[in-house]
Amino acid sequence: MTATPGGVRVALLTYSTRPRGGVVHTLALAEALVALGAGVEVDVWTLARGGDGGFFRPVDPRVRVRAVPFPEVPDEPVGARITRSIAVLADAFDAAGYDAVHAQDCISANAVLAATEAADPINASTGGGSGPRGAARCVRTIHHLDAFSTPELVACHDRAVIAPTAHVCVSTAVAAEVERGFGIRPVVIPNGVDAARFAAGAADHDARRAWAARLGRYVLTVGGIEPRKGTADLVEAMGLLRRVRTDLTLVVAGGETLFDYRDYRQAVLARAARLEVVPRILGPVDHAALPALVAQAEAFAFPSTKEGFGLAALEALAAGVPVVARDLPVLREVLGGAARYATTADDLAAALLDSAGHPDEQPDVRRAAHGQAVAARYTWAAAARAHLDLYRRLAADPDPNSEPTTSAGSQSRSAG
Repeated sequence: MTATPGGVRVALLTYSTRPRGGVVHTLALAEALVALGAGVEVDVWTLARGGDGGFFRPVDPRVRVRAVPFPEVPDEPVGARITRSIAVLADAFDAAGYDAVHAQDCISANAVLAATEAADPINASTGGGSGPRGAARCVRTIHHLDAFSTPELVACHDRAVIAPTAHVCVSTAVAAEVERGFGIRPVVIPNGVDAARFAAGAADHDARRAWAARLGRYVLTVGGIEPRKGTADLVEAMGLLRRVRTDLTLVVAGGETLFDYRDYRQAVLARAARLEVVPRILGPVDHAALPALVAQAEAFAFPSTKEGFGLAALEALAAGVPVVARDLPVLREVLGGAARYATTADDLAAALLDSAGHPDEQPDVRRAAHGQAVAARYTWAAAARAHLDLYRRLAADPDPNSEPTTSAGSQSRSAG
């Protein structure tokens, strides 16, 4: 496939076909880019894990999906799985012909770097640009910084921050963290939000009634049971909340991950049992069914200890649902006054109780409208335009290490 004259051909890379934040971001960005027209062509490269035939949802046919088979290996340690993921994607990926190569996570960034080295080891090691077009200009989105203990993960994480030519963050808070830790100044391009889809979920009364019949009244959280999602604090908060609102159930959706959180999950569920909190664990929810599930919640809990943007919380706001979030700078930046904030389990319980209110109370229409307005400010069209500008500057710049490609002064804020 060759881009039209004056157009831009982009490779976006992600590590999975399953619904995690970075994967959602990749698909939404790809579709928004091709929707711009102007000769923009996008290939999405991904690992198809465990026999996956494609992504968790339909993808705009204008986006070409390059799914690389990645069979499961029983009882494979995390470090070995990461190393194999990088190798399999690197072996399949061909950077030739792309004007921009954009990795969305540390696995895909390392795969791009490995593929570049294999194609042109001398120039790749020196940052030269005589290899395949686009290979020396790897863009990396750093959604958030992690702290790992597994050696393979530490090496994967740090190289994927340091080695790419250009860097994007989805919030100024994370960009500042990257600059403090690595001396790199990323471009800031916020995510978009498919606000219309979640607003439609709020209006889908049949689907909402079906969730209510299945789950009753509930507090929803998305992201599964894992340390970064703050599930342990949420269970403690629900134990306190249910002293007043015994009708409320904790519902946990999502949770697809590469990592093994079995010990944490067992500890959280054991603590929940002692508190007489019985969470309804749904796992990944069908893409079409998710908006109504979110919209039917009494409140949306977002107690993550680390986030890059807070897309799930904005989706809840778009559905008119009150959000209670961990008091993190990045969430203050993105959600502003549309959410309530908490720092402890006690705070979280109080804020959830205030948000959910009494079963007979009417929803706070004014607060819901404010949340929907905040969510609507972030659009994928604006994100795509800012990314396309970055790609074009990279393609035109003879020096891939020039300052403007990673300058904080190039921040782009979506205005709707």
